[in-house]
Amino acid sequence: MQTKPVIPTNFDFHSHSAVSDGFLPPREVARRAAANGVDLWALTDHDTLGGLAEAAATAAEVGMGFVNGVEISIEWRNTPIHIVGLGFDAQHPGLSGGLEALRLGRVERAQRMSDALAAIAIPGVLEGAMRYAGNPDLISRAHFARYMVEIGIARDVPGVFQHYLTPGKPGYVDHRWASLEEAIGWINAAGGVAVVAHPGRYKMSGGDMRRFLDDFKDLGGQGVEVTCGSHSPDHIMHFARLVRHYAFHASRGSDFHGPTESYVDLGKLPQLPEDLKPIWRLVR
Repeated sequence: MQTKPVIPTNFDFHSHSAVSDGFLPPREVARRAAANGVDLWALTDHDTLGGLAEAAATAAEVGMGFVNGVEISIEWRNTPIHIVGLGFDAQHPGLSGGLEALRLGRVERAQRMSDALAAIAIPGVLEGAMRYAGNPDLISRAHFARYMVEIGIARDVPGVFQHYLTPGKPGYVDHRWASLEEAIGWINAAGGVAVVAHPGRYKMSGGDMRRFLDDFKDLGGQGVEVTCGSHSPDHIMHFARLVRHYAFHASRGSDFHGPTESYVDLGKLPQLPEDLKPIWRLVR
């Protein structure tokens, strides 16, 4: 089920619920988005479509346009990157099957992360993190971080990531995510549109970003998040230039996880630069 207004004025195409690593159930995320003036919304939980039916039904109840979404974990040249899929058929077996394989990998990764933390005298983190995970199959670093804040390892979630859960830190473990080709292939085969999520967060040189965007476009990717919760005004200007150069469509998303753990609230982002082509034009 997908609905959308003819010309949205406040679209938010990146948000999470408790089905993955957000705090609120899909129905509450939908109601919060509508209360904040969002008129076209996508729920983009990590590697799962499990919250879409509830999200769509609630969006319809509150009179808000809705499109199916997902955020897929990939790796490109040893760099972890996220790709948002929008406007796809949630019943497509290629997409749902690929995401199921990714979820199975998350559980195995979580055990290895817990073992690595136990080796530096922080035991029991997997069990503690599971209390924060609404869906055990989608246990993530965010759930680990929340538990580690609870037991006093760091003051806040960013502090846990900075010192324990990013590459080179003691709780980080390598993992084989989907390839860029696989993720775009799943999305496109299901009739959707592939978008690069929060590109300003990746530790890539300018040259590597262009090489990545070359590959992304060659494989059928069509959009880039220009305005998102973690982007500064400089990021917005920089990625707007790249979107113009590649003739991509531009997306906008808060990356909302919850009232106390988000860069910005749903629908409270700056608007896209007026000359860019908004991604909602491509979404069914």
